[in-house]
Amino acid sequence: MAVNRRIVRAATRTRDFDFRLDGLMGRDLRGRTVGVLGTGKIGEAFTRIAHGFGMRLLGWDVAENPACVELGMTYVPKEQLLAESDLVTLHVPLLPDTRRLIDADALKAMKDDAILINSSRGGLIDTAALVAELREGRFTGVGLDVYEAEAGLFFLDKSLEAVDDDTLARLVTFPNVLVTSHQAYYTEDAVGQISDATVRNVLDYTAGRRSENVLVPRS
Repeated sequence: MAVNRRIVRAATRTRDFDFRLDGLMGRDLRGRTVGVLGTGKIGEAFTRIAHGFGMRLLGWDVAENPACVELGMTYVPKEQLLAESDLVTLHVPLLPDTRRLIDADALKAMKDDAILINSSRGGLIDTAALVAELREGRFTGVGLDVYEAEAGLFFLDKSLEAVDDDTLARLVTFPNVLVTSHQAYYTEDAVGQISDATVRNVLDYTAGRRSENVLVPRS
């Protein structure tokens, strides 16, 4: 929503007492199509949000999620999802098969006025290819909470240093791009749950119990 409604730009303007609406127009989400790449627990949670907005739901994953189907999601090939979606959001793990899932060809397959959101893993997008498309004036907006070369940058203060990552430096100059430092998970509740799960895992291990968080083959 911050990308769609230009919230960051608007907030920056108002700090300078500039209350014009020029360049701040967004779009209603109701009736538009969202493509959800990855419909596990997080993808399902996002699907429920998009359903609440009244969006048409398209999904792509190795297996269908019954909860998403119940909400009205239609599973389609990735190429169809990219071509038809007004909003594309990524919720898949970074694996050899998913690295640069959104490459140059995938970006070209998307609508010129689409919004692309990645709060999963930076390596899912070919960032150099994304910059090339943005330079051509494509996409209404891009929201990135992750970046494929974020190691050594994110979570650190680089404000007094020269950042030698030319791709990132170019990326943040686009007015329709919002980059945040891998903070989508960063709430009191989520961090508390992570801490609790970590402690339970350690206690289970030391007690010789199998943790509820261990992945086991299907029987």
